[in-house]
Amino acid sequence: MSDQIASRPSVRIVSIPAAGAEITPRFWGMTARQRLERALARAGLCAAAPSAAPGLLLIRDDFVLDEMLLPALLLQPGTILVAPVGAAGTLSVAVHLAAPADPEQGALLEAALRDGRIDDGLTNGLQRLDPVGLASAYNHGLRKRVAPYLLQSGTEPACATERRMFDGAYKGVTDFVTKRVWPWPAFHVTRLCARLGIVPNLVTAISLVLVVLAYWLFWRGDFALGLVAAWGMCFLDTVDGKLARVTLNSSSFGNVFDHGIDLIHPPFWYYAWYHGLIVTSGAEFGGTDSALVAALILILLGYVGGRLEEGVFQLLYGIQIHTWRPIDSWFREITARRNPNLFILTVAVILGNPRDGFLAVAAWTAISFAFHMVRIVQAALATAIGHAPVSWLTEPMSRPS
Repeated sequence: MSDQIASRPSVRIVSIPAAGAEITPRFWGMTARQRLERALARAGLCAAAPSAAPGLLLIRDDFVLDEMLLPALLLQPGTILVAPVGAAGTLSVAVHLAAPADPEQGALLEAALRDGRIDDGLTNGLQRLDPVGLASAYNHGLRKRVAPYLLQSGTEPACATERRMFDGAYKGVTDFVTKRVWPWPAFHVTRLCARLGIVPNLVTAISLVLVVLAYWLFWRGDFALGLVAAWGMCFLDTVDGKLARVTLNSSSFGNVFDHGIDLIHPPFWYYAWYHGLIVTSGAEFGGTDSALVAALILILLGYVGGRLEEGVFQLLYGIQIHTWRPIDSWFREITARRNPNLFILTVAVILGNPRDGFLAVAAWTAISFAFHMVRIVQAALATAIGHAPVSWLTEPMSRPS
């Protein structure tokens, strides 16, 4: 929860009777109310907050909120959150009052919220906002532009609601494997993990085991088996993050654990692949295959240099280099990061040329580094004439013709 929230309101969860449902729908192992209670707890709030709190938050328990909405609602007292329904109607889902309501006003607002319609006579200047108006359509953390979801429990099959929640937790700017290959299997594996009560850190721990296994197999020259382990790790790297977001089960340790592994392991894989090529060629390790040595140096320097390019761009302009213009987001799908490089190596192994694959990764690393260096120079030139880089994802989704 943002530190900008200087004061926390008291909270009252408004119970909404299930409309003819024999079994309360569960999403990722939780009912809508349980999920709401978990979200409130993560924000340092609970329904038992003291009545002397500086404000009052009333919120229905039959809606599933995008993780962006609750922080945005807490930052904007004097707001009614409404969900679009039907052709042009809305349903009131939550009210955040800047000051505590007197008992009578609180009871009237709660009754109106339960009915889903808050009359203008009760608003006293409160602003009605839909999810996009409250929290924006741009999710900075996930590098995507999409309307935050606000889903009423029981209005569609639970699986469909879970799918929309999963899609909402998926990064928008990432490599082509994560973006286009993993979503379908990752959804079902994430759903299974949630049902079995498997926590994200356990998934990350298993992925770490696969990191080590892939390293060992690459080192021995068992490239095909190593790639199986490596792709398994990459897949679980998608699952653990999605599982943490959809179950609201992320933590500071888990974030460091996951991203630390992601940052550190690729150079070790590349070095192990180099060693495996030497082993399988029958040459002595440390021999004089100058092309392989040059490729290894280029890959390692390119990996570090690429990360530095990203860091410098974000430091200078406050946005990620991959979110500046559409071309940058497109190039992120294929740039020389772990998954695209693994794809190159996989194709090379299938064709029986793991050495050529390694050289191809080196060449692609150099090309990717050069592309991003050009973009940094272009950003500097644009800034010099008063057009500092701004993410295209923050621009209006449609423009007048």
